[in-house]
Amino acid sequence: MKVFIVDDSTIMQERLITLLSEIAAVEIVGQAYSALTAMAAIAHAQPDVIILDIQMTGGANGIEVLKEVKKQSAAPRVIMLTNYPYPQYRQQCLQAGADFFFDKSSEFNEVPKILKQWLQKSFGEA
Repeated sequence: MKVFIVDDSTIMQERLITLLSEIAAVEIVGQAYSALTAMAAIAHAQPDVIILDIQMTGGANGIEVLKEVKKQSAAPRVIMLTNYPYPQYRQQCLQAGADFFFDKSSEFNEVPKILKQWLQKSFGEA
């Protein structure tokens, strides 16, 4: 399973990479620190899953990235992982096609659980 991480926090990216490296079938195929650089990089990497923050530097935000990637015919799964777990953001992201919406401070450890579930369903692996 190819995973792409979009977050403007180096620390958060490193934490995710460390956490996901414990899942043998997961390969980190790219990272981006802004929504604008993420779009081209995602198109090139063709990930199965994108882990996406909402608020980032550089103008555009994660919701805009989410909307763009979900327009693709073979759209990747998207996990929104944010410090802004407000109901209006949750609703906006889920309506735009996010598969999950997690709060970084309280639901961070849900990400590997979800990836393992997807791996089991798709490939019979975990």
